[in-house]
Amino acid sequence: MADSANKYSENVPGPFYVDDQCIDCDLCRETASANFARSEEGGHSYVYKQPESPEEEALCKEAMEGCPVEAIGNDGE
Repeated sequence: MADSANKYSENVPGPFYVDDQCIDCDLCRETASANFARSEEGGHSYVYKQPESPEEEALCKEAMEGCPVEAIGNDGE
């Protein structure tokens, strides 16, 4: 389970975030490319844009549920 105390500083403010458990597998970036990006320096994903539509929110939730290491969190739930 993701821990907001360990979330990456690149995450934009909002309910969704990626924490330091991320293994850079690319699943979230493929699932919700409008919201997740890769930190080239850090070698991990982060939320660069919070969802702005029901469709984007659904894709972020799908990415969170599919994350193999549970590195994506949602403080809005």
